Amino acid sequence: MGMGRLYAQLAAREGAAAIALWDVNETELKKTTEELQKLVPAECRLLPAIVDVSSAARIDEAAGDVKRTISSVDIIINNAGIVCGKYFWEHDARKDIERTMDINTMAPMLITKAFLSEMIASRDECRIVNIASAAGLLSNPRMSVYAASKWALIGWSDSLRLELQQAGYRHVRVTTVCPSYISTGMFDGVKAPFLTPILKPETVVRRTWAAMKKGRPQLLMPFMVKMSVVLKGLLPLPLWDWFAGRLFGVYSSMAHFHGHDQ
Repeated sequence: MGMGRLYAQLAAREGAAAIALWDVNETELKKTTEELQKLVPAECRLLPAIVDVSSAARIDEAAGDVKRTISSVDIIINNAGIVCGKYFWEHDARKDIERTMDINTMAPMLITKAFLSEMIASRDECRIVNIASAAGLLSNPRMSVYAASKWALIGWSDSLRLELQQAGYRHVRVTTVCPSYISTGMFDGVKAPFLTPILKPETVVRRTWAAMKKGRPQLLMPFMVKMSVVLKGLLPLPLWDWFAGRLFGVYSSMAHFHGHDQ
């Protein structure tokens, strides 16, 4: 669903030989599969599977099915994510904290691990895209667990990039994507910080796809995310807190968050 559907559509338009579609939502998975069947040529294989990526066992099972069906995987897009917009002490340990870390951090690692050996051995150009967040670079109230999951994802993703380079596997390139708020419904109710517009999914997907094809190591968007990282590094922390909280409105951006309608 959402941005995952857009990535799949781009893959179909650019002639993918096979597209594996994983989603925990059976209805949306079926809808996307039916839409793609109208876009792809008959020889393109669609491999839809109901997968809860918070389950390591289910990831292994689904990855095994993919590898038994197609010869190789050239592109992995780790796009699944959840957010709990509340103060840390309001989180439930399992329902909120563990599940957020499982989906946002552990799942990309486990999915990548499941296919990485074959990608390294193939020597074909391969790509791994990890969708992180500006929240993994800049702290924000009511996002402590989400921020933790994305900080960890960024650290792993960029370290993996360096490891592949150091080991001589330069044909496998990693792109870490750090966007600000996106209008997918996941962040419904947020207020866009000063000079930081809420991004359209189509814009993020298009720019991510282009960065992935070029093998760019990192993509931050919009521009104010880059500027904020620089300012945070240069300014004393109390002064940065004033800029982020009072001037840019970052620290109050989640005050009216409600997310997807239930």
